[in-house]
Amino acid sequence: MDFPAYLATMPMHAITEIHGEPGLLERFRLEIRAFDAPARQRLTEALELAADLHRDDRRVREPYLNHLLRVAIRMMHHYQVRDVDAIVAGLLHDAVEDHPAELADPDAAGDPTEAALAALAARFGPRVARLVGAVTNPAYDPARDKYVQYREHVAASLDREPWARVIKVSDFTDNGVGVIHTVGPKVIRSATKYRPLVPVFRDLIARPDTPLSAPVKRHILAQLDLAEERFSAILDQPN
Repeated sequence: MDFPAYLATMPMHAITEIHGEPGLLERFRLEIRAFDAPARQRLTEALELAADLHRDDRRVREPYLNHLLRVAIRMMHHYQVRDVDAIVAGLLHDAVEDHPAELADPDAAGDPTEAALAALAARFGPRVARLVGAVTNPAYDPARDKYVQYREHVAASLDREPWARVIKVSDFTDNGVGVIHTVGPKVIRSATKYRPLVPVFRDLIARPDTPLSAPVKRHILAQLDLAEERFSAILDQPN
């Protein structure tokens, strides 16, 4: 498939709409050219695993892999991340939550989440597994509001893991700022789920130990403003 020479400058949702998964894969390949050969190999291996695990998963109108590609590309391009472990974890951030049995050693006993994280550690290193673990949702108490528990988990988990903040805010941007690219009942559900996280991310991103440059932090804070505008338009405006 032929892609335009300006693919590397296109907004990711524009690539998604016009070129689909092949366009995002090509953009990913363009981004990883900035890395050395061993890093490119690790990133490609992580992408291949993500593609295999999520091969049958969908996000409303698109393959789930599109979301994972956008999270990783955003980290590399907009956040200027060159930490390979963090990008690998970005590609695999939903792997343990969505497909623990496929990841885990079939002979492993005990908790499937822990077994899946152990398998990731064996393949990509303990730091990748720790970062994925930090952005993996735990089992929630069915007697409590799940969105409140989600917000509590995000705040507590990311407080301890500065690099996990980078992964999670890229994920949030795709889901939150990108809510206008969603259709149907998920629009309201997503806005309701993600809106309370805006102040949480403002605090986390502004912290001195969050490993991003000042210009990148300003970019993310502006994206959080945009997310709040969109949530308000969805949830606060009269029909």
